[in-house]
Amino acid sequence: MGTLSTGVFLPDIRVKKKGRPVRLGRFPAPLNLVNAWIAGYSLRYVSRFTSPVLSMSKAIVVMGVSGCGKTTIGRSLARRLGCPFHDGDDFHPPENVTKMAQGIPLTDADRAPWLARLHDLLEAYLGRGEGVVLACSALKKKYREQLRVGNEGVLFVYLQGDFETIWRRMQSRPRHYMKANMLQSQFEALEPPGPAEAITISVTLAPAEVVKRIVTAIAL
Repeated sequence: MGTLSTGVFLPDIRVKKKGRPVRLGRFPAPLNLVNAWIAGYSLRYVSRFTSPVLSMSKAIVVMGVSGCGKTTIGRSLARRLGCPFHDGDDFHPPENVTKMAQGIPLTDADRAPWLARLHDLLEAYLGRGEGVVLACSALKKKYREQLRVGNEGVLFVYLQGDFETIWRRMQSRPRHYMKANMLQSQFEALEPPGPAEAITISVTLAPAEVVKRIVTAIAL
């Protein structure tokens, strides 16, 4: 795999010049890109090699209870990987938003159409061979299984934190429609994924470190 990191080499790259494939050879990543530009090659044929994870036709679901940092980490990860980001909260029907704003926990029946929309979103990206990052609570195993049905290439990243740590975060987010007193119900519903189901990372780490660890894990 190729990155722009010092000492990391890209594989042999073939790009097009006047319709003919030309091999740039095995050089350090920055040199490949500079040589391509000087030689007049179209950088759109080599720009994909600047991503830390090559040919990423994966759907990465950043999961966890409200307040764990799913949106912050998801956006940063998507920027790092060069792919789109979606916040699962944006896909809730209006009645779900109303209930959450009133401090009423959602039921499985409330979540069913929401999860169906998210499943279809992931399916659309994977069907096109494209990568995407989605922030979604995915608290229960059956929710995660619903997102995975027919969607090969879905990876879960679980942002793990204890009640006290995340409670403090929730109290500092007054504009978020979910009330902090709903946090306990989320922990009660949470079925933490095991190591075979998800990459687990502590919320106590700095966001940059969390993203770095995710990138390292999915590149293995």
